[in-house]
Amino acid sequence: MKNVYLPVVVMLFLLLPFQAMSAEVQVQPENLESLVAAAVANNPEVKASHSRWQMFASKARQATALEDPMIMFKLQNMLARQPGVFNQDPQSARVVGISQQLPFFGKRALRQDVARHDADSWQWALEERKLELKRMVKESYYKLWAIDKELLIVDKNLKLLTDLLTIAELKYSIGQGVQQDIFKAGLEKSKMVDMQITLQQQHKSLEANINYLLCRPGNTPVGPLPDFALPVVARTSEQLNAIAIEQRPQVKSMASLISKGEASYRLVQKERYPDFNLSLEYMFRQPVSTGMVTDPGDNMVSLGVTFNLPVQQKKRQEMEAESSFDKSMAIDELNALKNSISYTITEGLTQLERRRKLVDLYKEGTIPQAEQSLESALISYRVNKVDFLTLLDSRMTLFNYERELYESQAEYMMTLAQLEAAIGTDPAAVPLLMQQH
Repeated sequence: MKNVYLPVVVMLFLLLPFQAMSAEVQVQPENLESLVAAAVANNPEVKASHSRWQMFASKARQATALEDPMIMFKLQNMLARQPGVFNQDPQSARVVGISQQLPFFGKRALRQDVARHDADSWQWALEERKLELKRMVKESYYKLWAIDKELLIVDKNLKLLTDLLTIAELKYSIGQGVQQDIFKAGLEKSKMVDMQITLQQQHKSLEANINYLLCRPGNTPVGPLPDFALPVVARTSEQLNAIAIEQRPQVKSMASLISKGEASYRLVQKERYPDFNLSLEYMFRQPVSTGMVTDPGDNMVSLGVTFNLPVQQKKRQEMEAESSFDKSMAIDELNALKNSISYTITEGLTQLERRRKLVDLYKEGTIPQAEQSLESALISYRVNKVDFLTLLDSRMTLFNYERELYESQAEYMMTLAQLEAAIGTDPAAVPLLMQQH
């Protein structure tokens, strides 16, 4: 009888839940800043935004150009019975002329202001797109980090459950266990496998999303993601709001649109004044000597100016209203953006504080206590002082707390990325706002 219990005793005391060995493959870890830089450099949407900005910048450089001059050539006052003959009538002449359209004083400069402010808004829209892309890369990066951590603890728990299932079967075979323990261990193992499959699928989806943002093949593997420390935001919400107003590209874009509306309004007011057309004509004449008239055929020069009459006041009033509404819309959108930024900063700081407290709680209290509870349950289970379900419950409690720790760490960094996007700082400016502890 003593020989029958020996294998069980040896297996129980050799079971160590935290000694799961795995082959380590040395792979170069990913660098977040390199991923962000690659996304900004390669993403086609950023390239399209850059081309759009260059297009509007080119329009701004065209805004002050005058219309092309007009060249005129005509045969004037020819006799119908003798076309092409110019020495029979003193009014017949060959005429060459040139004319130039000139807008009223100040219109060209205002047109350039309108186009320049429009181009500036698209330039800041490009920077905003880069900022948004950085946030998306960082969020996917930290989500993937959390998934990888969860996969590790799932693997560890699968090995433990496999060992526990083996022991439960062995104990049952010698009459020291119950069949319910075997079923429970098998069910928990199946749940863990189901979770592993789900996490592996999420891992592939996040990898594909990162590759999409970086504009590289979807099956490109993402290397291991290193651990990180949680930065501390050292500024108040009021200070961050002030920084956002100064640095957020979208704020600058809306400000440019407001300036564009103001310039457009001034330009419309200038439309109440006429534009001019200057012309110069030179007439080539031939001497005329007939029985009725004699003319030496001296050449002649004509100078002229024409201008439009801005009498369509209703049209111009509607143009003024259009530019005024355009400016008001930009102002309201800017105020809405500032309000959104303020909310995002306040909510982000609240979430950062909550997540940091949870991380500290899990690291310093909850997880160590759960580990001690599991160790106690293991020792008691080895000497048959607790049942299998109690041991299993202790293991799953620790597993859930470990998952929540990694999720809280990832959520902290994702919230930080959202906060950085709301403030508008680039990675080089982040250390000005934070201090590592």
